[in-house]
Amino acid sequence: MQLIKTIEDLIRFRTVTGSSEEINRCLDYIAAQFNGTAAVVRIERFAEASPVIYIANNEEMKQDVLVLGHIDVVAAADCMFEPKIVDDKMYGRGTLDMKSFAAVAMNSMHYVLEHQLPLKFAIMLSSDEEQGSKSTHAFLAKYPMLNAEVVLDNDVGGDIGKIINKCKNPVFVKLIATGQPAHGSTPWEGLDANEQLMQTIARLRQYYPYFDINNGKPTNTWIDTMHVAKISGGEVSNIIAAHAEALLDVRLVETSTLAELEKNLATACGKGVSYQIVSASTPVVMAEDNPQIVAYKQFAEKIMGRKITFEQIGGATDARLFAQKGATVIMHSGSGEGMHADGEYVVLQSVKELADLQIEYLKNLSLAH
Repeated sequence: MQLIKTIEDLIRFRTVTGSSEEINRCLDYIAAQFNGTAAVVRIERFAEASPVIYIANNEEMKQDVLVLGHIDVVAAADCMFEPKIVDDKMYGRGTLDMKSFAAVAMNSMHYVLEHQLPLKFAIMLSSDEEQGSKSTHAFLAKYPMLNAEVVLDNDVGGDIGKIINKCKNPVFVKLIATGQPAHGSTPWEGLDANEQLMQTIARLRQYYPYFDINNGKPTNTWIDTMHVAKISGGEVSNIIAAHAEALLDVRLVETSTLAELEKNLATACGKGVSYQIVSASTPVVMAEDNPQIVAYKQFAEKIMGRKITFEQIGGATDARLFAQKGATVIMHSGSGEGMHADGEYVVLQSVKELADLQIEYLKNLSLAH
């Protein structure tokens, strides 16, 4: 398989989340790359979720290794769907997040098939990860037995010199404020839902401080954080708002609990303000001395000729669904910058290194089977 050409081909598909026609075309392209091979290819479609493509070298659902990823991207200008290579960097939407690494997984599958490695290996690519991964949940609901000893998650970070061993628990919270309408000229006759909401958020800042580019990065970033993702309230300018809502994005470290968050929310909510937990997950925490991670790290250092360090990130990962099942999750990606931004790029050398690393790791695992 021509790795760089495959990445370029994938970038040209405008698979913005929800673009069903382009997503289907991309999935058909991926499936066609395994025509004539012994691969088992399934494109699963769901009534209330986007499709998932699942590729394996066997008919089972309990794998030795599973590569997890997605092919959908966030919106971008037309020019970003035409990849450009400058100074070993490929620019384009999805180069870093994460079509380059979907191509790496496809490359690994071709190697496993061509060399008939005695290893149960599979790839699972969703198509709505950028908006909640309903397709991943739908696939696992249909195939609840799917699991792997090791899950390779290449949808993290952006620095091939670092292995992610901790991801936070993302919790989305809706605040709802109910007020009493009155004319804007006589605020003492009403109760402003907007004001109630802002005061609640201010009280929450006692537990979850505010950070931005002006007040600086904290010395320790492995802390609980909160940002106000969306806020709305009021109808017209001269009427006191009777209703207001806010959506909060809270990221909890592994030592913080949902119960503690709810206690803080209950304390912060003033009269007329309530909260709803929209969604909550679990953090992913992998021990640095996990034997699989140790072995992988050693291969990475050998192939790249430099030390690999561990890092923690605030972002979430679909791999948490497999960590909950007991899988060892190895979170490692290639290098690049501009994820979701206009200048998104991936360093091609890092893509090639990751491809080599993945194959060497699979070859070594196959010796034990």
